[in-house]
Amino acid sequence: MSTVTVSAFIEARDAHLWRLLTDLPARADWLSAVGAVEVLTAGGFAPGTTWRETPAQPDGGAAPEEFEVVEAVAPRRLVLGSRGSGVDYRITWTLRTVERRRRGCTEVTVEQQAVPTGPYGRVLALILGGLAARAVEGALRRDLADLAVAAGPSRSAEAA
Repeated sequence: MSTVTVSAFIEARDAHLWRLLTDLPARADWLSAVGAVEVLTAGGFAPGTTWRETPAQPDGGAAPEEFEVVEAVAPRRLVLGSRGSGVDYRITWTLRTVERRRRGCTEVTVEQQAVPTGPYGRVLALILGGLAARAVEGALRRDLADLAVAAGPSRSAEAA
């Protein structure tokens, strides 16, 4: 199993960040790596909710990914699952309010665990482990930066 964890302080209240993270149709508006989102289940956002994200890559090189909500404890913890080719992923978002200046601030930690599910996944983990971890870290940092921009001062003030 491989685990990558990154954190950032975002000048926004946890409830506002939670709304951004759980508004599935809007994900493509603020996540630069996502080109489109297709919600696959009916009803509100809760454990069992599934959706497909199509990457925002002009060459179409990456395949769409499906995600499922495994756990949702508003506005503190969101756990997502995704099955890959030979690897299952678990992405955990944790939001913790911190006091900074006059405005609300939230420490956001995102952790991705990759669990090989077959021989192909185990071989890839051995061969590409460090390289893959660095790529995942970069992607998670980009997602946190995108979240910070989406929650920008004017937007988070409106949501407060």
